[in-house]
Amino acid sequence: MDEVALLGLDPSSDPSNQAQTLQYFEALKSSPDGWQLCAKCLMARTYQGNDLVKFFCYQVVENYLKTRYASCSQSEHQAVREFLLTVFQFQSQEDLKNKNYIRNKIAQLFSLALIVDYPHRWPTFFSDLLQMLNLGKLAIDLYLKILQQMDGEVVDREVVHTCEETNRNTLIKDAMRQKCVPELVNSWYQILTSYDTSEPELVCLCLEIIGMYVSWIDINLVANERFVSVFLHFLKQELLRESACDCIYEIVNKGMDPVAKTKLIESFTSVLDTAGVINPHEDEGDYLSKVSKLVNGMGLQLIGSWQKLSKGGDAVSANETMSAIEHKVALGLRFLGDEDDDVSNVVTQFIHDYITMLKQFSTLSDKQSSYIKDILCVIFAKMKYDESYNFDSEGEDEAMFQEYRKELKVIFNNLGQLAPDLLMLTVQSLFSNTLQSWKTVNFQDVEMALSMLYLLAEATPATNGQHFVKGTTKSTILQQMLQMMISSRVSDHPHSAVSLQYFETVVRYEKFFVQESGHIPEVLMSFLDKRGLHHASDQVRSRVAYLFSRFVKAVRQHLQPYIEEILVHLDDLLVLNSPDNGIHHLTLTSDEQMFIYETASILIVSSHFPPQKKNELMKQLLSPIATKFGSFLSRLSSEMDEQKQQAYAHCLQQAMAFASRTSKGFSNQQTMKSCDCIAVYTEMLQIFLGALNTNIYRQALQAGIRQFIHRMVVCMEDDILPFIPVAMEKLLKHADVRELHDFLPLMNQLIQKFKKRILPFLKDVFMPLVTIIFQALNSAAEENDQVVRVEKQMLQRSYFLFLTNIVNNNMTEVLATLEPANLHEVMCTVVSGTTGDPDPVRQKNCFLILKKLIDAWGHKGSVMAGFGEFMYQRIVPACFEAPGHPKFDLTDGQTILALNESANVLKAISANRGEELTSYMRTIYLPSLDLPPETSDEYCDALNSDIKKFRNYLKEFFCKGKVMTDVSVYNKAAVCKYTYRHIQLLVLMRNT
Repeated sequence: MDEVALLGLDPSSDPSNQAQTLQYFEALKSSPDGWQLCAKCLMARTYQGNDLVKFFCYQVVENYLKTRYASCSQSEHQAVREFLLTVFQFQSQEDLKNKNYIRNKIAQLFSLALIVDYPHRWPTFFSDLLQMLNLGKLAIDLYLKILQQMDGEVVDREVVHTCEETNRNTLIKDAMRQKCVPELVNSWYQILTSYDTSEPELVCLCLEIIGMYVSWIDINLVANERFVSVFLHFLKQELLRESACDCIYEIVNKGMDPVAKTKLIESFTSVLDTAGVINPHEDEGDYLSKVSKLVNGMGLQLIGSWQKLSKGGDAVSANETMSAIEHKVALGLRFLGDEDDDVSNVVTQFIHDYITMLKQFSTLSDKQSSYIKDILCVIFAKMKYDESYNFDSEGEDEAMFQEYRKELKVIFNNLGQLAPDLLMLTVQSLFSNTLQSWKTVNFQDVEMALSMLYLLAEATPATNGQHFVKGTTKSTILQQMLQMMISSRVSDHPHSAVSLQYFETVVRYEKFFVQESGHIPEVLMSFLDKRGLHHASDQVRSRVAYLFSRFVKAVRQHLQPYIEEILVHLDDLLVLNSPDNGIHHLTLTSDEQMFIYETASILIVSSHFPPQKKNELMKQLLSPIATKFGSFLSRLSSEMDEQKQQAYAHCLQQAMAFASRTSKGFSNQQTMKSCDCIAVYTEMLQIFLGALNTNIYRQALQAGIRQFIHRMVVCMEDDILPFIPVAMEKLLKHADVRELHDFLPLMNQLIQKFKKRILPFLKDVFMPLVTIIFQALNSAAEENDQVVRVEKQMLQRSYFLFLTNIVNNNMTEVLATLEPANLHEVMCTVVSGTTGDPDPVRQKNCFLILKKLIDAWGHKGSVMAGFGEFMYQRIVPACFEAPGHPKFDLTDGQTILALNESANVLKAISANRGEELTSYMRTIYLPSLDLPPETSDEYCDALNSDIKKFRNYLKEFFCKGKVMTDVSVYNKAAVCKYTYRHIQLLVLMRNT
């Protein structure tokens, strides 16, 4: 072999050597005798001390077996066979054995040879292997690894196979069943009994192999007295018991007749139970998890058997299976309640499926009812937090517990569907006993009691979405528990987990307070004082800020007597975050303050105060923002430290966001005008517009102002219009691509909101705005600057969406009043937007714009002089050029929408021009594309049919066009440049 080329195998070699090695590797793989060279080196043990070269050689042989071995000659087959058996013998010698990763590669080579040669070309494959086992433990290890690799190639159902591979695998398994499976099973038995004390790792691997193969071999070969006695023996040995447990699990999971499956599981259960294995008392987490997995598997298999027997009408066998299931439930409960959550989690699926099965019965037996109660008790115990849970810094362990809790919650919810009355009464008993002594019991018990009350809302079905329907048992019990929760003052509990669960429960049952408003004052104070928004825990304050907002929205009509008092309590939570008042030491973060500002606004707007009072309260809410905004803006302009500049810019943006959020309190019933708050917000707008005079952190400030204006457009109605020209002038001054992209949605909102009312304004600003957009799109940028390229693409989309909004809202007058040259430029950009590199979103919008313009101006005698000529010269070719583009993907859903819009454009022209378009297409345009006459006739007939048929035809037409290499619609679409008068003359001549 090329020794120089092999130097690159060393990870520390330079890249040039590694590249040379890669080239050599590819050369050996493609060479007809490259694999033989590698095989000879391996058999001659030339590189015995160099694992890297050996692995390299085995990879070359692997490539040969995968690619060319199936069609090799008899002599090559014999050479492969001799090579493999020789390597097997080498690997059986202690002084010649390789590392595990190389032995695994050798096992893979045997497996690759098997799928090609067995059973026809190498019928003695397995007998040849079995003869090698007398070479000792290394030979046995390699033999088991080969069987392991074979399972991956032939049996493993998680590997996706082609039909051909599936047929091949079936042939191999059938041949193995007929010829060698009993011998393989005997070899496994000999390995298990010969090496159980000396080589536990070998025995564990053998047990894994049995578990793999039992799914497709005769079950009686392993589910018999001699093997079961071995399994029992292993279950008492610490090093072997986990593997033995997994092996039994695979045996009971084997697909078979339901009656036979029940007998198999029960026989195993009896044997294991007698030996004291299935109900261990040892504190061994890993082993207990395996036994729990076995019980879970047994239970699930029995439930599956019961379902089959019930559907088949075999009542006797079904009853026997049900008895077996209920015996496993008792075992399952033991593992579900294990103190190790991993052990418990394994068996949750069986318990869940058992409850689901019970839902099929109209009544439950005493035993089943007893099991339901036991399951509930276990869930109560297991859902509690343990002492090690870190509430201040939740990590991976805490996340795993929360996921485990979710599994238990699923069981709890299913119990609610199965036995709602039992669940309600049990939870009520637990809740009452705990809350009566919440000051003395562990916080875990208190949190659990509150959690159970919280979960009842989801677990028990509501009546028409209502939990509190008078006269129902559920309503009475829930009311009693909620009354007790409030009167017990459990909200005073010092632990954050209890506090959080208390507030979550209050908001979950918000409708309770609508019915029993007398409890609102107590709950309200718990939100406002140190139990809630002023709690010592950041986590509690953060969550309560959101929950309080929800609570106020739900009971706002019952808060009238307390509104001003609530606003006083919220005052210290509305302090603006700035570098001057301790930016890192706030009661609430900016995001959390958003909820408080919105809540304060809702309280003011929904109050029964007269408009003047609402105006006064809203001023009090916003005046601190107005006062500090100017101060922050001055400091931003004068500050030289960039970090502080950024902090002040963020403060200004947050101030505008808070003011925007307060507008959420207004509604269609309680408008800004009816609350006499227009002047308050126009004053804020004038103050905020002053921020546009600075270029420091311009984008952040512009984002805040745009957000505020968006909200004012919603709330202020026509009163916002006088401020729009000023805001637009400042926002567009020196605007870059991104700022323009962010500004256009505001214009779209104005168009959709005010329509004809802003027509004069839109006429004035349209062309200046479009000119700025064109300049930004045509501005110079580095060729490889992907960020700028994407930003321009997004601006282009926004521009076309802007035009789409204009035409969709019947405001084509804006375009009609443009200077002819400007109109032509705008329309050319729209046509260009339909072609070029495909962007289906952009193209769809552009075709939609053209269709609307055709509807408005495309008829004969249109006031838009020259538009008819533009239709034929530019729009019609675009309808062919766009779909004919090589990258126009007709298998993509968005692209098909763009194609359909192009069809709508042609149909719109046809509706306005009638025979004129048909004659032009048939006699002039389609022939210019070198289309045969019959295709032109077909196209025109489709054009004159209904829109659905025409769309289907277009898709087929352009699919064919992409296949035809001699006719390219895309290249010829723009060739025809007849003038409009020429078209009219040709049509007239044809008609004459």
